[in-house]
Amino acid sequence: MSEPLNPEQLRSLTPLNVLSEQQWRELRTQLVPQPLLAGQLLFRPGDQARLTYYLLAGELLLQSVDGQEQRLQAGSEASCHPLSPSLPRLHEARALTDASVLALDTATLNRLLTWRLAYQDLLLELGQNHAEVEWLERLLENPLFAKVPPSNVRAMLERLQRIELVAGSTVLQEGDVGDSCYFLKNGRAEVIRGADSAQQVLAELEIGACFGEEALLADSPRNATVTMLEDGVVLRLDRQDFFALLKAPVVDEVSLGEASRLLAAGAQWLDVRLQEEYERAHALQSLNMPLQLLRLKARLLDKTRTYLCYCDSGKRSSSAVFLLSQLGYRAYALRDGVDALPAIQRDALLCESGSGYLARSGGRTERSL
Repeated sequence: MSEPLNPEQLRSLTPLNVLSEQQWRELRTQLVPQPLLAGQLLFRPGDQARLTYYLLAGELLLQSVDGQEQRLQAGSEASCHPLSPSLPRLHEARALTDASVLALDTATLNRLLTWRLAYQDLLLELGQNHAEVEWLERLLENPLFAKVPPSNVRAMLERLQRIELVAGSTVLQEGDVGDSCYFLKNGRAEVIRGADSAQQVLAELEIGACFGEEALLADSPRNATVTMLEDGVVLRLDRQDFFALLKAPVVDEVSLGEASRLLAAGAQWLDVRLQEEYERAHALQSLNMPLQLLRLKARLLDKTRTYLCYCDSGKRSSSAVFLLSQLGYRAYALRDGVDALPAIQRDALLCESGSGYLARSGGRTERSL
């Protein structure tokens, strides 16, 4: 299989050239050239496939329904634009020579373009007002903001409270009540769980990171401490503003019926309860990643797969979906959790017991002993 193209190889393609580095990473699995042999048909008039095609190498013949022909050579000005983008297709496209094309999912591409162009306007506006926008650009590269409307971001910026901190300052303390979330504007911070010999560093936060949201989503005490590693600035967003502006668009919820359809399409259950809860009963072929370990273990998941998170009440799974969205994964929460299901559905879902399944590097899963 060919290696995915890198952004530099695609900078001449319009409108792909406006996408950000994070968006390129989201598209990476699709950025693989597809070969065409001389004489091979790419599409016919009337084709309804929601794919956006670009010619990367070779020569194609585009023929319209009224018989007009256009020879398209890779590297030409015309080849830098999508091939016959209207649906249904208005042309037949056939390779005149051995060639290669790029085929991208049109819905995904349109979503990324819409998001990028909308935020470009916001960043340009803030720059004209002499606001500091570098941290915001970094923040908006976070995948979770692909789901947040620009109007919500504007409102969020108006409600953020700036807090200047020196190295060693504690931003939030494990065990405290969660009344807000934070964004790191500048400086460095680390996330720590436990104390003394049991202390464990979970992550080092970069500029633009969102943290402290798990306690809000799960309505539980803080599950970690965040400390500044150097002088810096954090921005505080109150609980009610967080729910109004961020939680609703980011945390996608599904019913059990909707989850069943996603499972049939290749999704997987992700049980975010404690290990002992999981071993008592869990969904068939579900993975167990307790919420408190998800930030550490998420790298073992497969970014090409959709994950369906569940817990008892739906609160932990909402936290999991928010976190996974930040990390660039597609995830949904089972609405209101398994406790809200009728008994017969709950028993049918949680029908396995024992140690279950483990995630391995590269997204592999295997049955544990």
